Formats: sequence, C-alpha cells, structure tokens
Amino acid sequence: MTPMSETAIAIPLDRTDARSEPRWVRGLLIGLTVLFLAVFIVLPLAIVFAEAFARGAHAYLAALADPEAQSAIMLTLAVAAISVGLNLFFGLIAAWAIAKFEFRGKTLLISLVDLPFSVSPVISGLVFVLLFGAQGYVGPWLQDHNIQLLFALPGIALATTFVTFPFVSRALIPLMQEQGTAEEEAALSLGASGLQTFFRVTLPNIKWGLLYGVLLCNARAMGEFGAVSVVSGHIRGETNTMPLLVEILYNEYQFVSAFAIASLLAMLALVTLVAKTVLERNLDEGQRPSDH
Repeated sequence: MTPMSETAIAIPLDRTDARSEPRWVRGLLIGLTVLFLAVFIVLPLAIVFAEAFARGAHAYLAALADPEAQSAIMLTLAVAAISVGLNLFFGLIAAWAIAKFEFRGKTLLISLVDLPFSVSPVISGLVFVLLFGAQGYVGPWLQDHNIQLLFALPGIALATTFVTFPFVSRALIPLMQEQGTAEEEAALSLGASGLQTFFRVTLPNIKWGLLYGVLLCNARAMGEFGAVSVVSGHIRGETNTMPLLVEILYNEYQFVSAFAIASLLAMLALVTLVAKTVLERNLDEGQRPSDH
C-alpha cells in the first residue's frame, strides 16, 4: 500500500473532537435538559418559597414559631443526629470489613448493606411494627418492661437508621477498595497500633468520602416520610417530623404553614447540593495521584 493510500485511510479515522455532533443536536439536547430541570426542579422549588412567603415574612416566621412546628423541627434534628451517628459508626465498620478483608459470605454482606435501597420505606416501617408493636414478636416483652419504641423517638430513629444505612458505607466502600491496604500494612509494620493506623492513615485518606456519605445520610434522614409515617403514630406535637407535619398542615388547608416548613426542607436540599458539589470536587482531587 502506498503512503498516499495510508494517509487517505488514516484521515477519516483521526477524530480529534469526540463532541462532533451537529450544532443543532447539541443545542437540542442541552435545551431539553435545561427545560426538564426548570420544570421539574427549579419551578417546584420556586413555588415552595413563593407560597411560604405569600402572606409576608411575618406570617412565615409566625408559622415557624408555632409550638407544633418547633416540636417537629426539634424531633427531626434529633432523629437525624441519632441515625447519622449510628450509620457513621456501623457504616464505617461495614465498609472497612468489605473493603479490607476477604471472607466467606462477603457477597451476602454487600447485599444486606444494599437492602434498604430495594425495600420500600413503608414496608420497612411495617416490619418494625410487626416486631415491636403491641401484637408483634417483641412488643409484649417491651410492654412488660415499660419500654416504648413505636410512636416515640426510639422507633422513629430506628426506622430512619434502617432506611439511611447504605449511604455512609456505600460512599466509603469503593474509595477504600481503590486505596487498598498497603499504607495500613506499612504503618503496622512500623509499630503503629490499630487505632493509630486508623486515625493517622485510614481516616485522613477517606475523610472526604466519609463527609460525603454523612451529608447524603443526613439529608435523607431529615426528609424521610414513608417509614417514619408508619412508626410515628402521628401524635400532634410529639411524634410528627417536619415531612409529616407538612402533609398534615396541607391537608388542613394551612398552606402558609405547610409551605413554611417545606421551605426549610427545600433549603436543606439546596445546602446539600452545594456541599455535595464541594465534597465531590475534593473527593476527586484526593483520588488523583500526587505529582510529587
């Protein structure tokens, strides 16, 4: 084959720009994406804030200062703190076991970690009712010992912990698997204890992934509705979290109060989005190989 024929064949295959679709195709795809986001995300959020302030800032602040709203806010914060704390501890343990060790039943453990993703939150709430309800398997024993789980903070926190469990572990498992065990083994060979290795080697390497998982876990915990609705009992001023209170107020045609509470959850979503973007950037930078 002559050099000229080689060049003629090579030129069509030399694609320097992978984004070589026609301009109208790119414009159409970008336009559809922006339109979808505007209609299904931006517009609903704008409506929430518009309805919350429909009667002015005074009515908005009055709705948030209502004792029932204050109780829902405090309960939501307490449930989020408990569930995030538990998932931080157990999620880190699960991620460590899955990423750092090989053992029989590892695939089953991974499946169990992912189970809350595939089970409806309502179903998970019903499971806790079957376990700890008055007619449940453990309910009579709890009543005999004057322990109340359902229709109280412990049951709500337990159901929320179940629903949000995968977020921390799933954020850490791929990161820890990619990093391997070489640095931990080197630290142990130099005489470091297990705790020293964890706090000085492992934790600094996974800090951004850990924060990322905690952030998503907290956002889901504060916005959880299905499982909490089943185990809470909907006791006014006692067991209603913010999402439950929004539904109750909306059904009672207290739109300003409903949207005022909803605006707090919307602001949480926006803050989560910004923090998620920052953490993803730091996480990507932390995974790049060092230049020196």
